[in-house]
Amino acid sequence: MPATALNVLFIGNSFTARNDLPGMIAALAAGAGLRFTHRLISVGGASLRTHWNKGDAATAIRTGGHDTVVLQEQSTLPIKNPGRMLENVRLFDAAVREAGAKSALYLTWARRHAPDTQQALTSAYQSAARETGALLVPAGVAWQKFLTGHDRPPLHDRDGSHPTPAGTYLAACVFFGALFRRAPVGLATPVAGLAPAELKALQQAAWSALPQ
Repeated sequence: MPATALNVLFIGNSFTARNDLPGMIAALAAGAGLRFTHRLISVGGASLRTHWNKGDAATAIRTGGHDTVVLQEQSTLPIKNPGRMLENVRLFDAAVREAGAKSALYLTWARRHAPDTQQALTSAYQSAARETGALLVPAGVAWQKFLTGHDRPPLHDRDGSHPTPAGTYLAACVFFGALFRRAPVGLATPVAGLAPAELKALQQAAWSALPQ
């Protein structure tokens, strides 16, 4: 049965923190009459191994009483060293399971100048999800689908790496669909600077990236 209330811990870096992705998911959930409480542990540019070594994330997993723990790897590590990423996910997933929660893997997007790297990113996250049984949140796949057919609104910020508010909104819609198992299409929560037609196109891209 789809959840109506979730308590979620996010562990990641600026790809999660930029434009307050957890807060945007919470706004979508509230607009649908659902409850989404969250905590974010973010360190700029950090890998999951950095978080593990610091210890704060492991403590939060152990003591936080979360339903789901979202793991976001450093943006290029899955391309450069998927084996190391898998090791990092294994470390966290064991702790998450011990705490009675479920891991979710935040599959991110390719940089604007290197769209061909999306397949490597996607494969690394898919492999880690298959091995651990973690929930896959394929935001990068939704980005790829949207960028294939649209040039507006832009998803990449001016640095070609981080998300614009539209890019974060697209990721938030994927999270909404994956976590609550409900279609984001038709959600009426506004986003500053985005027209209703743009929101609809982003919602449809998000839903098309998820298994139906």
